[in-house]
Amino acid sequence: MNHEYYLKKAISIAQKSMNANTGGPFGCVIVKDGEIIAEGTNEVTSTNDPSAHAEVVAIRKACQNLNDFQLTDCIVYTSCEPCPMCLGAIYWARPKAVYFASNRHDAANIGFDDQFIYDELEKPMDERKIQFSQLRLDAADALFKAWQEKEDKKSY
Repeated sequence: MNHEYYLKKAISIAQKSMNANTGGPFGCVIVKDGEIIAEGTNEVTSTNDPSAHAEVVAIRKACQNLNDFQLTDCIVYTSCEPCPMCLGAIYWARPKAVYFASNRHDAANIGFDDQFIYDELEKPMDERKIQFSQLRLDAADALFKAWQEKEDKKSY
């Protein structure tokens, strides 16, 4: 099995999901030691969950299957370059590599344009389209202090 094989698998499951109207044309497989440990397709419209992108769905399943919150020594294969949300999830999961077929410009050409998110990230918070406001609370500071002092925490 090679990278092309797994990318074609991601594309194939995306096609099936798209044809079943469960979401957009995106699929993802996660591989460890040459074995597919999880698959995910875009389920945004069928689950009414804006975070149900193929990569996030696959990461959740892979972590459950591995009984771990990280994808150590795993490879993510996805039909399209991950969006900013999925990119964040991938970095938090810490796989060793990601391979993708189509890129974000290809996705934009069919109506999946994430450029506005990249643009928003570059702006100061007070210039973003969605209002972000920090309200400092002693309770929040106490919570973080308690985490720092917690002796039986599982760091990640």
